[in-house]
Amino acid sequence: MKDQETNQARWFVNEVLPHEGDLRAWLGARFTMIRDVDDLVQESFSRLLKAHDSGPIVNPRAYLFVVSRNLALNQLRHLKYERPRGAREVDPLSIIDEVNSPPEEMAHREEIQHLIHAIQSLPNRCRQVMTLRKIYGLSQKEVAEQMGISVHTVEAQGSIGLRKCIAYFRRHGYLSHFAK
Repeated sequence: MKDQETNQARWFVNEVLPHEGDLRAWLGARFTMIRDVDDLVQESFSRLLKAHDSGPIVNPRAYLFVVSRNLALNQLRHLKYERPRGAREVDPLSIIDEVNSPPEEMAHREEIQHLIHAIQSLPNRCRQVMTLRKIYGLSQKEVAEQMGISVHTVEAQGSIGLRKCIAYFRRHGYLSHFAK
């Protein structure tokens, strides 16, 4: 048990703590109405450590920023009801609608790369079906016509492809914080 705690502490110091300064600056700039950034950062660290207990986290920085953003938005929702007189109202949805921050953009790009690798790992027919259905948005009937196969085969290959992609994500630790 002590080795596990030591490993987690080492992981936290090496993989998470270096991002604390960037996180504080980002929160301070993006969520000016938040009263106590220290509490928000500590709660984010706590949630990240709990998630890490259940399995590896592929991108701790991105996960930390997403957790912090969600906690900040929750606080803003509560401020809406506790707002002091004279304080201007901040719409939490306006913050979400802004251009993605660098950490969010990086996490999104990584997710796309993981999806591409998962689809590339599929057998040829599954890969073709998944690409036409999920990337190009064709209907099952359109895919069947384009590939010269039955709609039932498209449906079956799509199911197989989806299961294999999920298995790929689990195998590579991308679904470690989701239910198995």
